[in-house]
Amino acid sequence: MTTDQSPSPALLPSGFVDRLPLDAQAEASGTETLLSVFASHGYERVAPPLLEFEDTLLGGAGAALADQAFRLMDPDTRRMMALRPDITPQIARIASTRLVGVQRPLRLSYAGQSVIVGNGSAGQNERQIGQAGIELIGPDSVEADAEVVAVAAEALACLGVTAVSFDLTMPPLAPSLIEQAGLPGAARTALMHALDRKDAAAIAQHGGAIANTLIGLLSAAGAADQALEALRTADLPAVTRLFSERLRASVEAIRTRLPDLQITVDPVEFRGWKYHTGVCVTAYALDSGEELGRGGRYLCNDNEPACGLTFRPDAVFRAAPRRTLPGRVYISSGTDPSVAKLLRTAGYVTVAGLDSHEQPEEEARRLSCSSVVQGDKLISLD
Repeated sequence: MTTDQSPSPALLPSGFVDRLPLDAQAEASGTETLLSVFASHGYERVAPPLLEFEDTLLGGAGAALADQAFRLMDPDTRRMMALRPDITPQIARIASTRLVGVQRPLRLSYAGQSVIVGNGSAGQNERQIGQAGIELIGPDSVEADAEVVAVAAEALACLGVTAVSFDLTMPPLAPSLIEQAGLPGAARTALMHALDRKDAAAIAQHGGAIANTLIGLLSAAGAADQALEALRTADLPAVTRLFSERLRASVEAIRTRLPDLQITVDPVEFRGWKYHTGVCVTAYALDSGEELGRGGRYLCNDNEPACGLTFRPDAVFRAAPRRTLPGRVYISSGTDPSVAKLLRTAGYVTVAGLDSHEQPEEEARRLSCSSVVQGDKLISLD
């Protein structure tokens, strides 16, 4: 015997969650902190839409994200639209269209939600992803690379996240080395898969003359100095050497600005860097190893150089110490409104009593208040 049961109204599609008061407030206030740091460095906020026409959103830099986008039909125009899986390509579109005449360097910041078909690149199960980040558009320089990392590190520090590591890589480096080696197509594909899996045995099997070089670079991933030394001494063709030297120069520029920042380098990492063209960076929390944000160098829709970094606020706030919440004060019914206004000005949260209660202290505790106002007196319930 079967019965038809309606699903619980609390049931949500896989990968989507409700953020309840404490978590939602922490994310909102933390995001504003990030944006205020960005603004203090001259990054002006923009807010692209959640939906765009498919051919616009998934053109240019967004083409690499086509397999991650939800699509739907616009009932007005009968054109296909797509939900953004990432905000960065939208910033690239804005820079090359609406802000094309604005003086460079162009500094933009943003915060919002993105929706992806599958799991996020950070290995999380969410399909609705919060993002907050910066994009520096125009210069193609190590100083620009260093600025993005420095602003990101300052933003994390303002949230109390100081135990962090920034991992740098150069996604075009390994593909360039493989291409210059002249390997047959099947061997190239197998070698790329082997690098993706960090499989040294498969690299040795398919790498031919460059197998030892790739294995050496794979083994050197870690502290920046050892990785850069491995790159310096590696037998690299001239085209690939340019990528190596740019990576080294960017690390040096970052160290000039932030000599105490922990920096690691993975010379042959390219996983997840779908539209990036140069130095890329991932920020990790040292305590948990969780990815906090990532970004790097790419080309806007008109091939203008740009670099940036996008935080995942949910991950950042898991790493940040919980902030002390302001005290909640219960305002008994009939209290002069000016009393509550003074308390809010002083930083308290006021909760108004809507009905008269013989025991306002009990009502205050029921509403999670630590103090109560009766008349013009503030009475602590501790």
